Amino acid sequence: MDKNFINIYNYLINYTRNEKLYRSLDRNDNFSDRLTLFLLHFAFFLKNFKNEENKEVLQKIYDFNFRQLELSIREIGYGDQSINKKMKVYINLFHSMVSEIHFWDGFNREKKIGKLSIFLEDFKNIDEFVDYFEDFRDKLSKKNLNYLIKGVINS
Repeated sequence: MDKNFINIYNYLINYTRNEKLYRSLDRNDNFSDRLTLFLLHFAFFLKNFKNEENKEVLQKIYDFNFRQLELSIREIGYGDQSINKKMKVYINLFHSMVSEIHFWDGFNREKKIGKLSIFLEDFKNIDEFVDYFEDFRDKLSKKNLNYLIKGVINS
């Protein structure tokens, strides 16, 4: 079943590649920027599909995505010691994101801006990201997890 999780990974990567997301940077985007946005997308993805029925498959998706990230870091050329340190940082960052957006539905706009600002400090116009992630969540809510796993994806 792991081979099917590549569809979800690619689905999230495609959203992360959206050039519009990087317009508010005063510089060229880098691996860290893209990783941060990937992790935010993944956090919202997990939040959307989290329920008792999906618990086991979401854990497998989580494991798969972090293995893919580790492979990406290896491809960049980091050594084993560096990879372990970086993965620990990225996993902690991700869990922080999940924690910060846990009550997203109950937040007002200002609180949502504040939560995203924690992770997107180099980006301007965070209010646009609130709209973006609201739209992303809306699109996710209209999809079935099994369809995403099987690759029946219409962005």
